[in-house]
Amino acid sequence: MTKSKSTTPRLTAQRKLELYRATRAPEAPIGELLRQAGVHLDDLREIEQTIESAGLAALKVKGRHGRLPTDLSPERMLQLEQELQEKTTALAELSVAYTLLEKKDRMILPNSLPERRSRRRHSK
Repeated sequence: MTKSKSTTPRLTAQRKLELYRATRAPEAPIGELLRQAGVHLDDLREIEQTIESAGLAALKVKGRHGRLPTDLSPERMLQLEQELQEKTTALAELSVAYTLLEKKDRMILPNSLPERRSRRRHSK
């Protein structure tokens, strides 16, 4: 038994955007467009949600930071990954040092606390 190929083309991101745009027209035959694309109304609602939220996020980024970064060469990506690794290592080292200092303080503090407590009791 062989599988028959679907007559509808694969729904790529570009096709989803085209479907979204086509359904935005006031008199668009939405049912027919959905049948041609081979999707259900729920799928269209999901596409709409994705496009609108992505558009809103892009506008927020654009509004806050001006232009989006255009230089994302492999060299720049490698540099950023290296910086991230260095910062992660430094943070781990600081975390270990902080933990050791806390442990040292806990070892010293219990010996000095009873003295403070006893002074308070005697002063009353």
